[in-house]
Amino acid sequence: MRRAVVIIALLLGSGFAARADAPLIVLDQTRLPFDLGPGHPANNPASPGNSPNAAWNSSGNTANAATAWQNRPSNPDNEQRLIITADGGVLGYYATNSGGVLNLFDVNGRRIAYRPARGTKSLFTVTGQWCGTVDGGTRSFVLAVTPDCAARFGR
Repeated sequence: MRRAVVIIALLLGSGFAARADAPLIVLDQTRLPFDLGPGHPANNPASPGNSPNAAWNSSGNTANAATAWQNRPSNPDNEQRLIITADGGVLGYYATNSGGVLNLFDVNGRRIAYRPARGTKSLFTVTGQWCGTVDGGTRSFVLAVTPDCAARFGR
């Protein structure tokens, strides 16, 4: 856990935060403290507020669709909201809908995961599996995800 905290601190202290890009790191879920993992009630995928069927989280909500202007890969604003690797590779981008849901998209505009607007810092896949956590505030943050979730950006 200490190592993950140090890595996150280094990334936040580097140039990543200044550009508003979000670094993505792969985490070892077994090393997370309880309050950040899926076992905590607030982060449980079965919680109604975390469900992919909840109105604001739903793929059926047009605010979460890749066809919405704020979510399109062609939207110039998304060039300032990149999801990047430690070596500067681009995996995708993020956008927040009007309800406050953070959506993660791959470079082609496919929605990979979301963080509900309230109650959790956890990320969930569009099918509802726990995917990782978000560390940081609204202007700069780090995405720490499971290996399976990270692999979804390349599928």
